[in-house]
Amino acid sequence: MNGDMIIAEGVKRAFPSGGETFWALGGITLTIPRSKLTILKGRSGSGKTTLMNILGALDKPTEGKVYLDGKEITGISEQERDMIRRKKIGFVFQSVALVSMMTAYENVEFALRIAGYPPEKRKSRAEECLRLVGLSGRMNHMPQELSGGEQQRVAIARALAHSPDVIFADEPTAELDTNTGLQVVKIFRELVEKEKVTIVMTTHDVG
Repeated sequence: MNGDMIIAEGVKRAFPSGGETFWALGGITLTIPRSKLTILKGRSGSGKTTLMNILGALDKPTEGKVYLDGKEITGISEQERDMIRRKKIGFVFQSVALVSMMTAYENVEFALRIAGYPPEKRKSRAEECLRLVGLSGRMNHMPQELSGGEQQRVAIARALAHSPDVIFADEPTAELDTNTGLQVVKIFRELVEKEKVTIVMTTHDVG
């Protein structure tokens, strides 16, 4: 498992639907390499978000196993999975969900507080992450003063801030125009290079 950050074996997920069983995932086996950008492409409704939720320890599969950094995460308690999410995982969603009353800097610093990051290091780390996504000149702007692409970059900085092993980005370019979406992918590639983080991104259009 040395070269792989994530291994999924025979992952299935079923949901009850009108008295019947709907299988959102029918048996997924895959490996996600360490310190790389992996893009999972599929049509809307193909199960990408369901798979990301399972790989990111937000949900459990009906069948199958998932290993994160060599540790099996599907058979552990909710408390253990919560700890793994806090320490090892960052999330970027289609809807950025920034706190509207906080500046870009405050949104990232707040995420560090929640993650239990050392108080004396929060300011420098928040500023560093915003610089990494190209927002050093926009740190004190409110979300409504930022473009959609800039808001998504704040969300990426927030996900990166606590130095996770892996970032899951579920359709992060879906609400952006093509050029802005390509800029987001470029930022992901740069973060992999500079921070050695593993990034898993879903999309229905890789451009």
